Amino acid sequence: MWNEFPLDLLAHVFSYLPPTSLARAMSTCTHWQACARSSSTPSHSHPPWLLAMPARGSIQCCYALDPSFQRWHCLPLRFIPHSIRPLGAVGLGLIICKLVSSVSSLRIALCNPFSKQFHLLPCLSKPRSNPAVGFITSGNSSSFRVFVAGGTSGACCYESTLEVYDSRDGDWRHAGTMPVEFAVRLTVWTPNESVHAGGTIYWMTSARAYSVVGFDVGSGSWREVRAPMADRLEWAVLVQTRDVERIGLVGGVCEGEACVWELVDGDEWELVGEVPVELGRRFWSRKGSWGATRCVGSDKALYLFSDLGSEMLVWRSEGKGSDQWEWVLVQGFSGNGEALIPKCNIPIRAVLLRPVLSS
Repeated sequence: MWNEFPLDLLAHVFSYLPPTSLARAMSTCTHWQACARSSSTPSHSHPPWLLAMPARGSIQCCYALDPSFQRWHCLPLRFIPHSIRPLGAVGLGLIICKLVSSVSSLRIALCNPFSKQFHLLPCLSKPRSNPAVGFITSGNSSSFRVFVAGGTSGACCYESTLEVYDSRDGDWRHAGTMPVEFAVRLTVWTPNESVHAGGTIYWMTSARAYSVVGFDVGSGSWREVRAPMADRLEWAVLVQTRDVERIGLVGGVCEGEACVWELVDGDEWELVGEVPVELGRRFWSRKGSWGATRCVGSDKALYLFSDLGSEMLVWRSEGKGSDQWEWVLVQGFSGNGEALIPKCNIPIRAVLLRPVLSS
């Protein structure tokens, strides 16, 4: 009966399976494999996976947390010919990353750790070191744009220009200028993580007090937004939150106090979540400060973490269709009893993405 089942109907059924179940279905027979590949665009009904990579040193593998089953998986990365550092996900299971090498000029690549694909993007139109990188995906389509702002070139001169890579054209082009002050701050005081919402790409800067720099893609204009509690925050990062039309900011102060804000009405921040005192102190006490904490988020969940083996602090929806979110602790990679790495307390970088198993 299953062999005579219409291909398009079976593919539609497979589109509702989580990635682990879909992989099992693909191994059943060639007919199911063809159906599963045609339905491999991930369903947004499933929460994205957390993909963690060591923050420094040679990267031989990465570690993926399946939130549906709370299970970690080890994914070998030996197919990648370079050391890389993840910057984010651009959809279709692709991670955008930068090469970590002795070459000073930025090089960007795309990687799918599930289908073992690696693609190096062309060189920038103007070589530059340590610029800020942002990106925009085009809804459910396969196209995306990568923006590179600031950086240094030549004799340590700050580059006050912007370049953009459009996947439909396959090349870089000049995209305008930027205030020199922002170029300096995005080069010196900005981690490479960015968040896109409402047609604007945002970066966090930490010169003196925390603030947010935004680039409106449509108008080509730049603006600055002061971070909430900017003078008090010991650590802060921008994230995607429950509302995809807003950006979020997660920040912490001493003794485990941490909050989540969303940017509303232009330059105003609204408090939308607070880490429970006991959970915050338990998480914070491992390091004695928030300084080593990193965070990634989506409309499904928000993860706070510091290293691979320690517990992660997660803010997630209490149930399907629920507007109420809860804070929970989730075991790190060492929590499932598999000794696949010699040392678990290594700093990590992470991204959230929905796995795609096909090319």
